[in-house]
Amino acid sequence: MKITQLAAMRRISLALILPGLAGLIVSAMISVHYLDTMPRWSAPQQFRTVPRNIHGIVVYQTPAESRRLDLCEFTSIGVFLPGLILGLFYLEKWSVSQPRTLEEEEFLVGDNP
Repeated sequence: MKITQLAAMRRISLALILPGLAGLIVSAMISVHYLDTMPRWSAPQQFRTVPRNIHGIVVYQTPAESRRLDLCEFTSIGVFLPGLILGLFYLEKWSVSQPRTLEEEEFLVGDNP
């Protein structure tokens, strides 16, 4: 692969990994907030009937809150995983190109006394 293709692959990978990781951090922060503020028993008068297990503790949330957190988590994973796969592919291609570059440098250095 050409160096420009590798650089583009690295940029795209980082452009996917970083927002995906940020989304996972945000969803973890929302989960911790839910753990601190939501009731631990069903509250039908507040429409908090959807259970969610967070670190072994069950809290009850509304269906809208559940959808929002699920959307944040699944979208973040959906963005992060392609970036991770592309990054692993980049590292594999980069590592294949490195020994060749080092051998070429040694050949050039070896010719010049």
